[in-house]
Amino acid sequence: MFNIIENLIHEVEVSVRRKFSEKLALSTDVPHSLIMALANDDIDVAYPVLTHSNVLRDQDLIEIIHLRTEEYHLAVTLREDLEEDVSAALVGTEDEDVIVNLLKNKNAKISEATLEYLVEQSQRVDTFQEPLLHRSELKEDLAKRMFSWVSQALRSHIIGRYKLEESVVDALLKQTTTEALEDLPGEQDEGVERLLRNLKDDGQIGLDLLVMTLSRGEIPLFVGILCEMTQLDSLLLRRVLFGETDEGVVLICRAVDIPELQFATIYSKTRRVSPTRPDATREKVNEILAQYRGISVDEARKALDQWRAGGDYMQSIRMVFPNV
Repeated sequence: MFNIIENLIHEVEVSVRRKFSEKLALSTDVPHSLIMALANDDIDVAYPVLTHSNVLRDQDLIEIIHLRTEEYHLAVTLREDLEEDVSAALVGTEDEDVIVNLLKNKNAKISEATLEYLVEQSQRVDTFQEPLLHRSELKEDLAKRMFSWVSQALRSHIIGRYKLEESVVDALLKQTTTEALEDLPGEQDEGVERLLRNLKDDGQIGLDLLVMTLSRGEIPLFVGILCEMTQLDSLLLRRVLFGETDEGVVLICRAVDIPELQFATIYSKTRRVSPTRPDATREKVNEILAQYRGISVDEARKALDQWRAGGDYMQSIRMVFPNV
């Protein structure tokens, strides 16, 4: 009977072949050649056997992945018994939708090497990030690697899932800042620039958003907002904020007349994530607050005017703080 079906299978309409495929997809005593014929048929016919048939071997699936189009690949991602080699073949298609579907399949087995590759790819493909971080087999070191480029919500997920200690989170934030500072020549990422334009058009650029982005560790956006508020060059602003001197932060915040409480928050958090500075102690915060109160907004704005004109920023700092 199966031989007769196999000989006639391409002579009947697609709707009839589809019914055959649905019936045979759940059977285990079907000839391999017949299932392969159905698996390579039109996608409407192939779909049931690609998603369910246990007669298909891993090598069959890999061959179909290599020879067929995205529709067939997506069908394969839905199988409940995907082995590592098949998953690797699906990732090899480099099709974003296929890979996301694979990552969302909790029953698919994915090798550590493939996961590591996808973690690196997730820097540029945002849609990989969330399903990757929800994979049960994703190890802590790979999740930490993603910390610097994922959203605040996913960072919170990483911290909670792996129960990261505060010292580890601080180290990750410092690493994030270091990477942001190394983004020479100081130009903002296109995505950050686009977001800043939208925020500016909506009138949302301001102190509350500035403090919130820094608290979340979103350094590029924090720097971009402060650039808008101070009209300073991004590279110079990063050097001053996260560099060797505290007085530069004092001048920047005083020039835009930030209230003392928010200044203390910004100062503490920039020290906390700075790759070159130790965390600020309570005594140090009080000392810097005294400096903050001791200069006027006009003095600070004159220093920033000199920076915008291309003057030596350390010399401008020393004019206000001679002991630096």
